[in-house]
Amino acid sequence: MAGAARGVTPANEAQRTAWRTGGFPDVEKVRPGVWSIPVPIPQNPLRYVLVYALEVPDGVVIVDAGWDTDEAYAALREGLATAGYVIGDVKGVLVTHIHADHYGLAGRVREDSGAWVGLHPADAALIRDRYDDDYLDGLIERERSALRIAGAPEEMLDELAGSSKMLRAFVTVVKPDRLIEDGERLDLPGWNLRALWTPGHSPGHLCFVEPDRRLLFSGDHVLPRITPIVAVHTQSPPNPLADYLDALAKVRDEAVDEVLPAHEYRFLELADRVDHVIAHHHERLEEIEEQLALKSGVTCWELATSLTWSRPWDTIVPFMRRAANNETLAHLVWLEARGRVRREVGERERWHVPYGVAADGRGEG
Repeated sequence: MAGAARGVTPANEAQRTAWRTGGFPDVEKVRPGVWSIPVPIPQNPLRYVLVYALEVPDGVVIVDAGWDTDEAYAALREGLATAGYVIGDVKGVLVTHIHADHYGLAGRVREDSGAWVGLHPADAALIRDRYDDDYLDGLIERERSALRIAGAPEEMLDELAGSSKMLRAFVTVVKPDRLIEDGERLDLPGWNLRALWTPGHSPGHLCFVEPDRRLLFSGDHVLPRITPIVAVHTQSPPNPLADYLDALAKVRDEAVDEVLPAHEYRFLELADRVDHVIAHHHERLEEIEEQLALKSGVTCWELATSLTWSRPWDTIVPFMRRAANNETLAHLVWLEARGRVRREVGERERWHVPYGVAADGRGEG
């Protein structure tokens, strides 16, 4: 949600220019055997997801698929055609994570091509509650309760929690044919592709490293300009920010020359970008501590409204306010686990600096 911009070298200046000017990048051959295909995301500031097509002897395997709309599916098919393939040539879909703009079209691709679909087990376990119509209402009610405890305004609870139902429309549900574990080497002829489990943005987020080509397919884990949402919510592990920071350190020293993310543009300097994203989160943690030192006893929602975001709070749409609240909660939980803040449990949870710290942030006594 909050930007973490710092200069990284784009691997393709035209692709970065398209992002910065609100355009749409071209389908391009990134390296021999690797194609980048932008697939549009409707009514979303990210605008598109970058699907990567990896050539194998009998077709292609794609990394992510896009959001399930006719427009997105047409763009995927047209991109494959530019690379010399049709949808029936897709042999597999490597899904980096369960979010609709990555997983949503996987089911439709499988229906039309017979491709297998691969996910990490932690994200595969979320499919039923997140996308099965028989269980979605239960997920929404749990989100509603969590938002109330966090201090969200009562009159906004239905809208905030109900936005999950909006995402359901952009997914053709499919159970994975393959569960991809951390460190697994994918059986793709001509490729030396290894899966890296990188939880945080989602519990089962995967990156894929190709050491022979010195490439990292980073999904949403590491992006060139912004940071992915890392949030506490009803389907998250207890401390997702701790997971995310550990996972950033895990990929930092991979010997790659180029990072192929799912959004924005391809870039170089993986380690520098990881260092900056880690520093960004620690700056946010310090900002939260400073705010609580000034006004200890606020709810998570109240705290979120006072933090620095990429735009004024009043201009943030409800769905993204929910994300901002849940991101703030992830940072509070990280601090709580280290004894740097404390939680007052109640109908509305309230957050405090530890005992012995004055309102001005100085130790008492």
